[in-house]
Amino acid sequence: MSNGFGSDYVTISDEDGNDFVLEHLDTIELDEELYMAFLPTDIDEDDENYGIVILQVVEEDGEELLVSVNDDDLLGELYDRFMERALEDEFIDED
Repeated sequence: MSNGFGSDYVTISDEDGNDFVLEHLDTIELDEELYMAFLPTDIDEDDENYGIVILQVVEEDGEELLVSVNDDDLLGELYDRFMERALEDEFIDED
């Protein structure tokens, strides 16, 4: 994924073969592991039930894969870190 111009999008598939397009928001490293935050592209911004999708980057057979984070405590910590960074960027962009 590039950090150059515009947004980056990825398409992922769930266990049932359903495809979802996600917009990449941010990437962070925590305990030497890489995590990415995404926003589903098909959300209704008026819906209060939407949220970010956090996936872990793992390498398998030389290929980077995105996998679910199944640890609720870790997911909460990652969410807090992504939101802190998002708020920092929001304040920087206002200047």
